Amino acid sequence: MRYDGCMGATAANNHDLHTPPATLVHGLPRSRLERMRAAGLEILESCRLLEKAGANVVSRCLAHQGAFYELEHYPRGDVFDDEFGAQYYYHAHRPDLGEHGHFHCFVRREGMPPGLEPVSMPEDTPRPPPEQAVCHLVAISMNAQGEPTHLFTTNRWVTDESFFAADDALALVDRFRIEHVHPCLAVNRWISAMLQLFWPQVRLLLQERDRVVNEWKRQYPQRNVYEDRELEITSRIAIDVDEQLALVEDTLNAAA
Repeated sequence: MRYDGCMGATAANNHDLHTPPATLVHGLPRSRLERMRAAGLEILESCRLLEKAGANVVSRCLAHQGAFYELEHYPRGDVFDDEFGAQYYYHAHRPDLGEHGHFHCFVRREGMPPGLEPVSMPEDTPRPPPEQAVCHLVAISMNAQGEPTHLFTTNRWVTDESFFAADDALALVDRFRIEHVHPCLAVNRWISAMLQLFWPQVRLLLQERDRVVNEWKRQYPQRNVYEDRELEITSRIAIDVDEQLALVEDTLNAAA
């Protein structure tokens, strides 16, 4: 199915979170806040460079890829950084949520510390073998103008990941780095920085994902929750780059 962009209004989502950004930023150590500020500035600079070329992060990922088809990965073959085990791709399949598409961000086994293991699951769960383990960190929803609007997490089956507990997945966020030039260095720096600027939101989303999954297990003990197609998006939150960066700047200045 050829995909022609954003359609429809945002659907109601029982797993939407509405925690104010100030609540999430409050109490973070200065080292984390400084890392977030540097990431925010990296995002703005990446967007500036792309705008000078008449592009944005989405258009660069779709450039020279042919027609934009629903569920296909862009750029084709995904983007991998073998040094850090980081991976992402862009695709679209949820027009009912009012988005153009979204980026899925992962860390693969080669980017994980020794001894990190996924959660226990029923034996018949079809997931990657241990040596090919992959952790889905978060997805970034984009609008038709190529701007980020939300972050969200998903159930295991959605991305065919190994599924790591929230604390273990969060520990991998700082390991997510794409430093090469394919498909575009500015895009790779942008997506790497997004996970840093919104680190507290990612933490909240992963914690809520685990809470939702565990509650689903309690409600439907006869089902394999990780394969349950009725549970897809496990947590979601709206984001704003300018607002987040300004909040971080104000917090750092107030503590100076």
